[in-house]
Amino acid sequence: MSGASATAGEAGASSARATNPWLIAIVVSLATFMEVLDTTIANVALRYISGGLAVSSDEASWVVTTYLVSNAIVLVASSYFAERFGRRRFYLLCLATFTIASVLCGLSWNLETLLVFRMIQGFAGGGMVPTSQAILADAFPPAKRGQAFALFGVAVVVAPVIGPTLGGYLSDNLSWHWCFLINGPVGIFAFALVYALLKETPQTQRMREEFRRKGVRFDLVGFLLVATFLGSLELVLDRGQTDDWFGSGFIIVMIAICVLAFLLAIPWVLTKANPIIDGWLLGTRQFGSCFIVMMATGAILIATTQFIPQVVQQNYGYTATWAGLALSPGGLVTMVMMFVAGRVNSLVQPKYLIAIGAAIIAVSMWQLTRLYPGLNFGFFVWSRLYIGLGLPLIFIPITSASYYGLKPEQTNQASAMINAARNIGGSIGVCVASNVLAHREQWHQSRLVEHVVPSSPAYQETLQTMSRYFAEKGATVADARAQATAWIGQQVQTQASYLAYIDVFHVLMLIVLCAIPLALILSNVDLKEGSGGTH
Repeated sequence: MSGASATAGEAGASSARATNPWLIAIVVSLATFMEVLDTTIANVALRYISGGLAVSSDEASWVVTTYLVSNAIVLVASSYFAERFGRRRFYLLCLATFTIASVLCGLSWNLETLLVFRMIQGFAGGGMVPTSQAILADAFPPAKRGQAFALFGVAVVVAPVIGPTLGGYLSDNLSWHWCFLINGPVGIFAFALVYALLKETPQTQRMREEFRRKGVRFDLVGFLLVATFLGSLELVLDRGQTDDWFGSGFIIVMIAICVLAFLLAIPWVLTKANPIIDGWLLGTRQFGSCFIVMMATGAILIATTQFIPQVVQQNYGYTATWAGLALSPGGLVTMVMMFVAGRVNSLVQPKYLIAIGAAIIAVSMWQLTRLYPGLNFGFFVWSRLYIGLGLPLIFIPITSASYYGLKPEQTNQASAMINAARNIGGSIGVCVASNVLAHREQWHQSRLVEHVVPSSPAYQETLQTMSRYFAEKGATVADARAQATAWIGQQVQTQASYLAYIDVFHVLMLIVLCAIPLALILSNVDLKEGSGGTH
């Protein structure tokens, strides 16, 4: 028996002690909800964090991306630790560490300490999600896994949507610190429930001892290679635009390290007896396609929950609370659609549901490319509603389809890797969107300035009109002219900002469109046995 199969057996034994597997599903979903919530709860609070810690907005965004990367790094190692120490112990350790790190984030006194605690928080959270998902996969029969994943999916997909609303309210009415401090009481409550409901049995203890006797060692080399690859990739994407890409020696070194770690990791994970990730699994048509589609889904999910609140705060004057509220109706739709998708998943081939969901989200991204100053609150609500309709049609089928055709000992690896795909995709999506925004804003501003010349009749007419306007407000002739000139410059900058956000949503639309052909090459699954079955 392999270590992963021992884990699967342990999950079944642990879950068997519960009177109803749905109790286990609710408890682990609560803890997962809290963990995933922290991927976006700070998004609308970034301006408060930037001001409170006296850092730039770019530096404040590391609070989001650092968490996602550290989370993804530990995801790939979580299966070994669950097997080595027992799933119950590992899950409780992660939950306790996550709760403590959350409180420390709220007590941070500068950006450096906040990022350190966010990394610890991400490391702890990275072990919770795949363990939760693997528990569900083993606690429910294949035919009911779609419904179980639907409940789990509510936590994973709705939490990032609720995060900005909750974070905005806390930031506006209390302080940004409470975006993290709120996890304290919730974490303690979740810890007590997990401790009470998940009990180890003699069988789980025997399986853990068997794993130890087999002498399976942690793949430290593979872990370091994967961590180096992801960490350096994150640095390149985060700092590339600011440091002028290949004009920076630091960026060139990071790119070299990233490429070297990737090239070294490929033969290692393909030839090692117990690698940190199953390289051959990624090479299969079924799981490999699911992995890439989940990356695209993570990019859309995380990027939109950051950039929609950002654009309405920056260009439309919304408070953090109202920016979050623009996403809330979409979260409610997603919650309902999760259960609908769970039902439909047992009737329709997953690949068709994924393609439909991706098409709906692409339409939403296309709608967001119609930005202009006169848009009202309802426009952003409806845009998010479309995303809320499409995400469950991707998330549920892709999660269950990723298990199809796997051997029992591959379940834990698949769970960790598919969750890592979501976080890696989310981190890359945020970085790519940030770079597109910065680059295209500069480009558009340069093009617009070319048409704003003093000799232009339109410029002179606008200057005179605005000078009269400011003079009527009480300004002197000289001040009125200076204010009019500044106003024209501000309009150019604002227009460049709108055009740059339009480009961002165009890029996100192209990303989600790429998921459609990948979805259609997925294998047909046996719907009678449940698409989440292992064979």
